Amino acid sequence: MPVARAEGLDLAYEVRGAPDAPAVLLIMGLGMPAAMWPDEFVGQLVERGYRVVTFDNRDSGASTRLAQLPLPNIARTMARALLRRRVAAPYTLLDMALDAKAVLDDAGIERAHVVGVSMGGMIAQVLAALQPQRVLTLTSIMSSTGNPAPRIALGKPRALRALLRRPPDDPADLNAVVEHLMYVFGVIGSPGFKQDAATLRPLLERVARRGLYAAGTARQLAAILASGDRRTMLRGIDAPTLVIHGADDPLIPVAAGHDTARHIRNAKLEVIDGMGHDFPPKLMSRLAARVAEHCVSG
Repeated sequence: MPVARAEGLDLAYEVRGAPDAPAVLLIMGLGMPAAMWPDEFVGQLVERGYRVVTFDNRDSGASTRLAQLPLPNIARTMARALLRRRVAAPYTLLDMALDAKAVLDDAGIERAHVVGVSMGGMIAQVLAALQPQRVLTLTSIMSSTGNPAPRIALGKPRALRALLRRPPDDPADLNAVVEHLMYVFGVIGSPGFKQDAATLRPLLERVARRGLYAAGTARQLAAILASGDRRTMLRGIDAPTLVIHGADDPLIPVAAGHDTARHIRNAKLEVIDGMGHDFPPKLMSRLAARVAEHCVSG
């Protein structure tokens, strides 16, 4: 697996597809390594003629774990963010966007179609706003603008509790990690497209083997909260933008998708009934086709 270097960090990444094909950079969400991208989704993009780049964000998977940095008090950090007070964090979404740029640099990719999911959508938005020359199109999936209004920022209490649920103490206990993830995705997943355990478990086993890192997840969450409201920044995005959001997302409300599309010039919004905060197999072809179709616009 190749490794990009950025400000002393190692960022593990993979490239699939023909080397001369147009590039799609996929950016994963909070705490999840790139192994969380379903093979079917990546494979369908490759079959449609794209070169797909996935990578582990800093503090996750096989990328550098910043254990020397302080561990945020998440309860206090979230409270300050909701009160619209300044939040301190070891790094921000801007730092993570520059990591994504470093991956493109290392892979020799001048411009890419950028697709981000959840926190990855936030990172993709920042990259499109501040590095416009690198972004052909932007697709922001189940993400938000950082707008602190409760109806936009706050998911359902049970989903928030699942997100913040303490993971197993021993990350090497793969069975315990998988059971933890099964519970989380059982809560935040798509109510209209329930995943069966036999399909979901192998994907989560792959994620567990790649490695979950609770301290890194806490720092990533602090990065989101410290980055604050990005609506003014997003108004400067010129890349053709597609916003996809589940109508039944319990973690990031569908109002956040509407808010995102409203603040990016000429953005197209697609709301999917029954979709929650996951990539259910029954939606895979639709999502891949919609992303590929949008890439053509760039």
